[in-house]
Amino acid sequence: MALSMPRAAANRDALIATLQTMVGDLGLDPADEGLAETPRRIADMYIELFQGLWQDPRDVLNVTFDETHDEMVILRDIPFYSMCEHHFLPFHGQAHVGYLPDGKIVGLSKLARAVEVFARRPQVQERLTSQIADCIEDVLGAKGVGVVISAEHLCMTARGVRKPGSSMVTSAMRGRFRSDMSTRSEFLRLIGQS
Repeated sequence: MALSMPRAAANRDALIATLQTMVGDLGLDPADEGLAETPRRIADMYIELFQGLWQDPRDVLNVTFDETHDEMVILRDIPFYSMCEHHFLPFHGQAHVGYLPDGKIVGLSKLARAVEVFARRPQVQERLTSQIADCIEDVLGAKGVGVVISAEHLCMTARGVRKPGSSMVTSAMRGRFRSDMSTRSEFLRLIGQS
């Protein structure tokens, strides 16, 4: 699924041409002053929104520090934007990430960056949640990982069933966050979930 960034840039002209055709196929005049640059803007937007395809979240998390701290580390309320792979419409919300270190920790900004890398790909929220948890567990060797994401999906609020204000909540629990109810409960309480 991953493309190289140079290949995506090389495909930019083809993407622009496809989008010009789409504008015309919708019955719009691609030469109209307001629409003439729209295919280029959309192509550049998708290249930006999907930049996570050309990044490896493991690289972000690989800068660790040896530390004996073995209590829960949590970064809450991480805002993110992603694109639904089914309709190419945005979904956005907040991610909460926690882990139990096992001899090494990572800078908190790295947790937010890992969320960003995975979010900047065509996604479904369920996969996004699992990918973040699996990556943190694997790279940090954490004794446990918890990820909870709450998001609003424009594919459900702006079209289809049209229920604005609805949010989807997903969770992924690994290690002690999954096997130990008290660890899971502490995590959920600390991120504001009952």
